[in-house]
Amino acid sequence: MTVLFVVILRKEKIKTKEFYKKNGGPTLEKASVIKLFKKEELMPILKSSNLIGKGCFGEVYKGLLGNKKVAIKKPINGSVLESDQFANEVIIQSQVIHKNIVRLIGCCLEVDAPMLVYEFISQGSLHDILHNENNKVPLNLDTRLNIVAQSADGLAYMHSKANIKILHGDVKPANILLDDNFVPKISDFGISRLIARDKEHTASIIGDMNYMDPVYLQEGLLTEKSDVYSFGVVILELISRRRALHSHNNKLVKNFLEAHKKQKKATELFDNEIAIPEDLELLDSLAALAVECLSLDVDQRPTMMEVAERLIILGRSRKV
Repeated sequence: MTVLFVVILRKEKIKTKEFYKKNGGPTLEKASVIKLFKKEELMPILKSSNLIGKGCFGEVYKGLLGNKKVAIKKPINGSVLESDQFANEVIIQSQVIHKNIVRLIGCCLEVDAPMLVYEFISQGSLHDILHNENNKVPLNLDTRLNIVAQSADGLAYMHSKANIKILHGDVKPANILLDDNFVPKISDFGISRLIARDKEHTASIIGDMNYMDPVYLQEGLLTEKSDVYSFGVVILELISRRRALHSHNNKLVKNFLEAHKKQKKATELFDNEIAIPEDLELLDSLAALAVECLSLDVDQRPTMMEVAERLIILGRSRKV
């Protein structure tokens, strides 16, 4: 019995070492910015009672590591890139430090599909806060403006100010998390670049159809302006509190574009909670900015930096 146990243990150790190497351990060891966790440290957190999310990429669990709350992303086996490619992407992500971007703390490489460890953001996603029928959180216009302006700042940083240009590839309210003070944090950026593209089950991973740029859909080339388009849809959801649904022929986007085309005010499309007479001008400005982001002529779309700047100006004009 003891001999068998020793053999199993030795096999387990060999397997762990193989996974570690396959997932780019030697490359990541040299990167001081990223913490490498042992499998045993994370296993107690990976139980069904701690599961907080599930998607095409895998599962998300929350728990405590030391005295720090973390979110652990456990991918579907075989869905991530192997070795140095994965390691390099993780290094890029861990170097992105911005108050409006979720921080990647570390990863565990001792398993078949490496697990990613992020800071835990308490309030959950903007999607849940906007659309959870049982628990709709009241959001005044100042809070919404702050969420959209700071989210834009995080994306602009990724596009223009990070060490290397990072495209998000899946901008949507579900990937904008909010802390206790409703400060937004962009999450899941670069996930599309961690994916092994030749795997069938990850074919749908590179973005949510409800927010996807039709030009990207047609040409298959992801650019900064693809993120800008998706962000335009996010602005519309935030000011209308209605969901953008591809299956409904994306009525939300169509309605706003139609109103703009006919030079009509979009008043009836705004969320009643914020559509008070003195704020209609600001809401019209936000709708107009969203419509620019949604232009089918990619060159006519503003950059994320321009979007962020204009949102800051709108915020300042409100405080005057």
